[in-house]
Amino acid sequence: MRGFVLFLFSMLMGWTVYGQTKSVQGMLKDDKNRIVAGATVKLTSKLDSMTTGSNMAGIFIFDKVKADTFKITVSNLGFERFEQEFSIPKGESKHIIPSLTLQQNSQMLQEVVVDGVPTVVVKSDTLEYTMKDLKLRDGAVAEDALKKLQGVEVDKDGNVTAQGESVKRVRINGKDFFGGDVKTATQNLPANIIQKMQVIDDYGDMANVTGNKTGDSEKVLNIQIDPKYNTGHMTTLRAGVGTEDRYQATGMWMGMREGEQISVLGNLNNTNAPLFDFSTVGGGARRGQGGGGRRGGGMFGGSDGLTKIGSIGLNYRKDFNDKLTVYGSYSYSHSNNTTISQRFQENTLPNIMQTDSVQSNSNTVGASHRFEANVEWKPTTKDYIKISPQFGYDNSDVTTGTNSLTYRSSVFNNSQAQDIVANSTAPRFGISGLYNHKFNDKGRNVFVNMNFNNAKTTKDQNAILDRLLADPNNANAPLDSIYEKTILEANNKSWNGGASVNYTEPVSEKGKVEFTYDFNKNKYDNSNKQQGFDRDGNLIAEDPKLNFDYNYDYSFTTHKIGANYLYSGDKITYSIGAAAQPSQLRGDAISSGLVVPIHRNNMNWMPIARFEYKFSRQSNISVNYSGTPNEPSVTQILPFDMSTNRTSIVIGNANLNPEFSHQLNVRFRKNDFQKGNNFFAFVNAGLTNNKIVSLSKSYFDDLMDYQTGQTNSTLVSETRYLNETSDKPFNVNSFYHYGKSLKEKTYNIMLMGGISYSKTMGYISTEKDDNIGQKNVARNIVLNQGLMFRYNPSENLEINPGVRYQFNHTENSLTNRNTNVSSWTPTLIGSVNITKTTIFGADLSKQFNNGYGAGINANPFVINTYLEQKFLSQQRGTVRLQAFDLLNQQTNVSRTFSESMITDSRTNRLGRYFMILFTYKFQKFAMGNPEGENRFPGGMRPPRM
Repeated sequence: MRGFVLFLFSMLMGWTVYGQTKSVQGMLKDDKNRIVAGATVKLTSKLDSMTTGSNMAGIFIFDKVKADTFKITVSNLGFERFEQEFSIPKGESKHIIPSLTLQQNSQMLQEVVVDGVPTVVVKSDTLEYTMKDLKLRDGAVAEDALKKLQGVEVDKDGNVTAQGESVKRVRINGKDFFGGDVKTATQNLPANIIQKMQVIDDYGDMANVTGNKTGDSEKVLNIQIDPKYNTGHMTTLRAGVGTEDRYQATGMWMGMREGEQISVLGNLNNTNAPLFDFSTVGGGARRGQGGGGRRGGGMFGGSDGLTKIGSIGLNYRKDFNDKLTVYGSYSYSHSNNTTISQRFQENTLPNIMQTDSVQSNSNTVGASHRFEANVEWKPTTKDYIKISPQFGYDNSDVTTGTNSLTYRSSVFNNSQAQDIVANSTAPRFGISGLYNHKFNDKGRNVFVNMNFNNAKTTKDQNAILDRLLADPNNANAPLDSIYEKTILEANNKSWNGGASVNYTEPVSEKGKVEFTYDFNKNKYDNSNKQQGFDRDGNLIAEDPKLNFDYNYDYSFTTHKIGANYLYSGDKITYSIGAAAQPSQLRGDAISSGLVVPIHRNNMNWMPIARFEYKFSRQSNISVNYSGTPNEPSVTQILPFDMSTNRTSIVIGNANLNPEFSHQLNVRFRKNDFQKGNNFFAFVNAGLTNNKIVSLSKSYFDDLMDYQTGQTNSTLVSETRYLNETSDKPFNVNSFYHYGKSLKEKTYNIMLMGGISYSKTMGYISTEKDDNIGQKNVARNIVLNQGLMFRYNPSENLEINPGVRYQFNHTENSLTNRNTNVSSWTPTLIGSVNITKTTIFGADLSKQFNNGYGAGINANPFVINTYLEQKFLSQQRGTVRLQAFDLLNQQTNVSRTFSESMITDSRTNRLGRYFMILFTYKFQKFAMGNPEGENRFPGGMRPPRM
């Protein structure tokens, strides 16, 4: 820690300004003699490395140039990259370069020019928005700007969706920021230093380097800082106290100079405002390979329950020269979350209606460390190397108390109390790398990448179950009981490794052939040991369901060999081919000397197909197919009873085959940004062969209470697994968005919605010895529709009314029972400047829910409001009085379904409080402060309303 503090102090003290020597000035135009504004211009030499941007007049200026000979590099979306060397004549201290002409990129779909500045640029996989015309209030952060972009939505928890898909990662100036953590960037980066925002369909490093796309894309947000603010620093500090003992203390410092950037963030609050999302995995050459070594679910995401959070993080980037760039981050967070939930579960059983009413109280105390780094090196113009190491460590203590009531055919069956205390630690390590070699400019290329991820999880768990049983033949009889305590120790090791090679050979001016090989292996080495005890703490050695010692060691290996033809024309781009993918499942499960082999070989053949057609420069459609094998999980494949208690049994199946999923994606886009029109839609369809499904059983079994020695008949749930070979589960989901802007974006109308349909299946039984069951086909339809309106005549007034509707329909073939739930949610969000320095804002939403289970339904009306006053020199200080959930009705209601159960849930959320916050900001840049010196730059995002 001391070394880290010294390093950070030296970085802050070393932020100096270079001495002035010479200046260089130039102008940018396109091939039609039009001014090019907003381009990124870089000057490099043996002594210099500087970056700036062209201004509204297309002019760029470099001061403090040391060398007499240098290279100018210009890049701008929509234009070919420009590079040329120049020399300053001897004796000149100010050199003016003749106008530079940029050639338009032939792949450009559409560029809209307003007053000589492009506001929206569309390139095949990228939508680029400039910030110039956005009507943002002083103090706006990146998230506020995102809310004003057509096709982009930000929900109350800060999650970002673009064109109907979730944004998975964020970059600043093309590089991951805090490992790609979306909210960390969008809620903390001041909007007034942003030049552009790009929403990208990212296909991974190989596509970014070679242009060859494989698999499905993920949405990535790239935030481009205005080059003239790349030298300087900014600071934001915030502190607040409120009722209900609420508090918040946050801070951010970001410093930038030519080729270097460092950010430090800190956060301490109990207002459910996490700083980092540790489920985000940035960098890496083989994203999405899965398997061992990857961190599961986010520990600090979401807003259910009440959470105390403390976080700190450091992000650093250094461009040593044109050939070498290093960037990475370290993040730490500690949280304490308490969540109270209610569930109403309706079980799917033949001829029996079984329901469970469940209440639980869970407390999770956890800490996470994450370190990620990236080294990018271009030793020559034809070679590119990237290395990405990652380290992490998670620790959690979870205490959960659950009480439930079970009814069968409306008759009380049993009540149950279960308490679980668990501790787990999970260190992990990973490294990935890639190498690309470009043989020539005609398309001959070889790309190689690799990855290795390793993780180990150690878990200790104490569980106590106390069930009271009713006599179905005598409702007035005293209740019998089942009691048991178990202590579990688990050690789970896993690793994932793989490599791939991609070679392309041009065969014509627009066509080339591609050959691929991909190897991937997931390895698991786990052990579980459990002991059972009675009420007096005596070991129950004779019960094998409570006492076990298992070891299982298995691996899943795939090889994929493929070849395809790629064509790239003016209107049509496609690739077509085929691939073979053999897979192998190998291992053993061991218990008390019994060895169960897990040996399986499979072969999958799949097409390679991708197609894109450009109807016009603003309209296109794309179609993509992908196929993926999925191995069984440890729980699904282990052929032993590994249950925590005797009333809820899970037994795997060593004979399971891997699944194989087929996915087809269709996207359509039609834009006319000059007229303010924006439309896009997508349809995704998936189908699975050898789907792993569950056999769910609910039956009565004679269990002994080891305290009294009495045997009682009690209800037991049991889950087994098998492959579905006679039917194929599938799902289809769709989304559309239409946006219309009027009167220079003063009025904005957005209509969006979609429908999803899924067909799943499982097997149900009420007999203990039935290992076949009756087939149940479950179908689910979800319809979403929304209408939003925004009135934004200036940055001093914004009004956003809207309404959303959702309808959820579920049906089961086994019971012939259909259920429906629906919700209407009108909203109104707005803010107004009462004076130049006084702002009032409000956020209102009302839910009308219908159809949820007993005790779950709620119709919350949530009102949040604030009054903000700016003061101090240059309005660097702000005081905000904020009221959260004035009516104290905040709650979360949801429905999930499976082939064996429908579950309605209700969880607590942060309730009513009032808070006063003080914020201080400071910015200083070498080329002047951002437009409007008095603009409050935001920095740390105010508490979510």
